[in-house]
Amino acid sequence: MEQHRTRPAQYGPRRDTVPRPPKQPKPSRSPEPPLPPQAGPAAGGGVARSARPAAAPVRRPAPPPAARRLPSPRLTGLGGGLFCGLLMLALGLLTEVLFGGSQTVYGVLFLPVCALTAVWLREGDLLTAPIVVPIAFALGLAPIADEGGGGTSGGLMGMVTGLATQAGWLYGGTLVAGLIVLVRRMRRVRMVNRRIARNRPARGSDARG
Repeated sequence: MEQHRTRPAQYGPRRDTVPRPPKQPKPSRSPEPPLPPQAGPAAGGGVARSARPAAAPVRRPAPPPAARRLPSPRLTGLGGGLFCGLLMLALGLLTEVLFGGSQTVYGVLFLPVCALTAVWLREGDLLTAPIVVPIAFALGLAPIADEGGGGTSGGLMGMVTGLATQAGWLYGGTLVAGLIVLVRRMRRVRMVNRRIARNRPARGSDARG
């Protein structure tokens, strides 16, 4: 008898079957952007922003030493008279010791003292400058104006003679002080007028409103 050969069973998909299309991967969620360093997750799922840090105050650079203003003291009328008189007395003594009582040197030193006195007086006492400088000139002339062998009469005669012979320096110093006072007074008046002119438009606009 003939025996039929049986084909062993084949495991796996058959070749004649149509292959299934490959499965498409599911789109994944886009990754969330990282939170900024100033933000953090809130309790409700949102983003809680933290308060912005306060900006550091900007420090202005200090002005260079050359740009700083020179000290400008303000003297009263009495203070200006004392300053000028004591300084001229000290310069008179110094002239007597170093220069043999030269009245010309004393007159030259008198001019810058008059200028300083007129510059350092305050605004309300400017008119006292041309008055105190001649008094200070006479006070400082006492140590170097001595005629004769000394004594009170010799000192008084020497002061009178010195004031007569050195009248040019006396008038020059007084003129310097007067010019400085006049310039300062004019500048003060201009500043006041500008301030008044600036306030006038503001007052007019308030009255219209």
